[in-house]
Amino acid sequence: MALNFKDVAEILKIVDASDCEEVVLEVEGTRLVVRKGQGAASTPSVGASVTAAPAAGAEQPISAPSDANPGGTTTATTKIDDGLVAVRSPMVGTAYRRPAPDEPPFVEVGTRVEKGTPLCLIEVMKLYTTIEGPSDGVIAAIHVDDGALVEFDQILFSINPE
Repeated sequence: MALNFKDVAEILKIVDASDCEEVVLEVEGTRLVVRKGQGAASTPSVGASVTAAPAAGAEQPISAPSDANPGGTTTATTKIDDGLVAVRSPMVGTAYRRPAPDEPPFVEVGTRVEKGTPLCLIEVMKLYTTIEGPSDGVIAAIHVDDGALVEFDQILFSINPE
């Protein structure tokens, strides 16, 4: 199984969304090294440096996708029509609106949330990322079903800020 661009992009998204600072992966003679936060003077680095090379050879850089994390935050947010804040998916994966199958959803339309309130989980390869509310407000719309596949930058929730 050789790494292709799609595999590297997916690995970058997972690492970028995690607290992990460095990952080294060797697959069939190809070595992938991902490091976050290097070279930043006073602000954290947004991107990840990536190199891939034969395990015994010299390293050659692979460019990271430009949309890997444009906002530099785990949950990208933007203002949308009617003054609502869109909570977007920071990665490709499966969205779960409940903490467990037998529990109620984290939020429903009309739920008052504070900054940091869990809204849903996104699962990628058995790793779960909690998507939190970016600001105080009320859930105006839910754009994703429980167990649905989501794309990078897809709108998950709309919040009416207060």
